[in-house]
Amino acid sequence: MDNDKIIVFDTTLRDGEQSPGASLDVADKVTIAKQLARLNVDVIEAGFPVSSKAQFDATKIISTEVKGPIIAGLARCIEGDIDAAAEALKKAERPRIHTFVATSKIHLEKKFRKSEEEILEMAVAGVKRAKSYFDDIEFSPEDSARTGKDFLFRIIEAAINAGATTINIPDTVGYSNPDEFGSLIKEIFNKVPNIDRAILSVHCHNDLGLAVANTLSAVINGAQQVEVTINGVGERAGNASLEEVVMALKTRHNFYGKCIGINTREIVPTSRLVSNLMGMPVQPNKAIVGANAFAHEAGIHQDAVLKDASTYEIMTPEEVGLESNRIILGRHSGRHGLQQRLAELGYKLGKEEINRIYERFNEIADKKKEVFDEDLIALVGDETADYSEAYELEYFHILSGNKTVPTATVGLRRGDRSFQEAAVGDGPVDAACKAVDKITGLSVALADYSLRGVTGGKNAVGEVVVRITDNGQKYLGRGASTDVIEASIRAYLHAVNRLISAKEKQLQSKVEKAQL
Repeated sequence: MDNDKIIVFDTTLRDGEQSPGASLDVADKVTIAKQLARLNVDVIEAGFPVSSKAQFDATKIISTEVKGPIIAGLARCIEGDIDAAAEALKKAERPRIHTFVATSKIHLEKKFRKSEEEILEMAVAGVKRAKSYFDDIEFSPEDSARTGKDFLFRIIEAAINAGATTINIPDTVGYSNPDEFGSLIKEIFNKVPNIDRAILSVHCHNDLGLAVANTLSAVINGAQQVEVTINGVGERAGNASLEEVVMALKTRHNFYGKCIGINTREIVPTSRLVSNLMGMPVQPNKAIVGANAFAHEAGIHQDAVLKDASTYEIMTPEEVGLESNRIILGRHSGRHGLQQRLAELGYKLGKEEINRIYERFNEIADKKKEVFDEDLIALVGDETADYSEAYELEYFHILSGNKTVPTATVGLRRGDRSFQEAAVGDGPVDAACKAVDKITGLSVALADYSLRGVTGGKNAVGEVVVRITDNGQKYLGRGASTDVIEASIRAYLHAVNRLISAKEKQLQSKVEKAQL
């Protein structure tokens, strides 16, 4: 084996499926196995064949249909388990039986009620029986991290002499820490005389949040195989995450000095497939595959990333299968990020227009977590008018209810002057429009009103389109906001301003003609 190559053993379909509520049917397991082959993992642990008919069938089908990776089946050091695994794996291109027995004092006393010698005999017998079927045999002393070292070294040596080609060291309950676990791996190399005849593997659980750290510490100390799962799924708090271990080794190759054969561009597709089929959403801040892993909202970060992504990204999103990073527009975003996104949407706007839109953008961003493209499009339509605004909305207050007369107080600004009026109406929108009419002195008819949600969710931006008429002339107005009343007032005011602009232009034209 290449001393620099780390073997990636994926146990999503075995240990990962043992996550509470994460059971997969046979078809789902086969689908995931085929994707793991595309990901180019070295070993796929397909299941625990003796545990159920579904586990047996899934392992058998995967062994038949999936080519490339080694296909492993788990078995206790019990004849029936090993025979079932061998039967399920018999058509595999590259089969491996992974057999195990618990070795820690607490397991021997509480679970088995057997002596160390009896456990050692079980291990040797199990490995020998597995070896009678296939050449590739993996042995795990379960709960290695809590096993007495002298016994651990003895049982590893005996398993190798019995025919084990891979020795796996599990931190079954996530008890160890990086220094401690790394030292254990180093001691195994120093104290087990025949360890050079086997691959040394590690399998870490995440009960203390140290699974990835312990795995990488083991690699530093000589471990040649890592046992991992997609998204870190697994019993209790899960296992070492494949994507985190793999990308740490790749991104920090200068530190670890190890190579991997994983097709990292398949990481995100594999993560999403496993998440969907298991019904286990990935937390947004999950490293590598979380929704926020390559997302930037802070204005300072956005500005730097738009100039050079390496300022805040130590790997590229394309490396793990994403098309690009994400500039999240929210309350922490700056003008640069907003302007860049508007440009990507096809809007070439001047400085004054950007400033106006940025003010409205901040108002919306304060009300919802993320401002989407549809929100921006609605805002641009609201703010980039081909006329000068006579009146600007300063504030509004609505009093309404099923047993209350709808009342609206509206404050508008025109130049340096502020105006305020209140009115009642058939509803809050009608009352607000009447208050606007009082301020402007206009009396117009609302010919049409429509409201649509331009984004989904409870905090969606609503866009209102209105048409008003004055002496037979129609004027269109648009308004957008997370508050439908505000959107309605803005739309109505938009149309009124168009009317005022048209009247002013007509008056200006008459003055110019009179001067000729």
